[in-house]
Amino acid sequence: MAKKRALITGITGQDGAYLAKLLLDKGYEVFGAARRASEMNVSKLQDVGAYEGIEYVSLELQEITNIFRAIEKIRPDEIYNLAAQSFVGASFEMPLFTSDVTALGPLRILEAIRQIDRSIKFYQASSSEMYGKVQAVPQNENTPFYPRSPYAVAKLYGHWITVNYRESYDIFACSGILFNHESPLRGLEFVTRKITHSAVRIKEGLQKELCLGNLDAKRDWGYAAEYVEAMWRMLQAPAPADYVVATGQTHSVRDFVDAAFAHLGMELSWSGSGTEEVGTDKASGKVIVRVDPKFFRPSEVDMLLGDNTKARTELNWSPATTFTELVGLMIEHDKKVLAHNGI
Repeated sequence: MAKKRALITGITGQDGAYLAKLLLDKGYEVFGAARRASEMNVSKLQDVGAYEGIEYVSLELQEITNIFRAIEKIRPDEIYNLAAQSFVGASFEMPLFTSDVTALGPLRILEAIRQIDRSIKFYQASSSEMYGKVQAVPQNENTPFYPRSPYAVAKLYGHWITVNYRESYDIFACSGILFNHESPLRGLEFVTRKITHSAVRIKEGLQKELCLGNLDAKRDWGYAAEYVEAMWRMLQAPAPADYVVATGQTHSVRDFVDAAFAHLGMELSWSGSGTEEVGTDKASGKVIVRVDPKFFRPSEVDMLLGDNTKARTELNWSPATTFTELVGLMIEHDKKVLAHNGI
């Protein structure tokens, strides 16, 4: 029996690396889409031991002819679209680029599937950021969306165009509405990894303070290595549908900071409020966390909390790693990085 073929866009990112490893372990032929215009950073793939098993292809989500040629050449059974301008803060600075890649990228892939081979299964990486100014708590597949950033608006277009192509052209197309998911592979530009990386450096005396934005923002944080399993299960289901992938628990940024320092044996006390809030190390009396207004978004998403009932019942998927365990995994990784690289 021939191996299944999967094409993954965004394969060099956190989710792409974990998904590539999962599919390779399941016996897939895995093709990784890489942008021609940029030097490919494969460190995450190397970290999970997936780099050697992947065939890399040049694919640019802003170029429809390139997408057509890649799909015609590979003839994948499944396409996982994980590529995007995925940093929410940057989307306010680059709204047009974010829209072209994050919104129109999935449309270009879907149109290629429609014209080349409608039997190709398609996964779109949707985002809990689409709920934005939440209309109900918790959020499920039927909760109205209210995006609060150019990134979230672009993701919402990608989500609805996936629904449209599924209903219009009978394409097996699914969207995973993934709530925040982190791991040791997370980039330093994301607040969770910024926290764990900085906490380790502060503990070792290499950094004085950690500067953050809104400490009261609450998110449903899970483990990325588990969330990619849900992606795969969506494309193995009897019929295509959209699913919330979440833990069903929410924690604030302040909670994440507390958990990170607690894992390092440091307890914080908090004083002040808003842009004047600080976190002080109880043992030393030193301020080591400080709120900086420049890290606040123009429009904030205050709280996200996912209801994963549909994924649990229809996909038999559920998260296993707790919030505290996740923070610990990231701290331990950053301790190893510091010991090895000194940064």
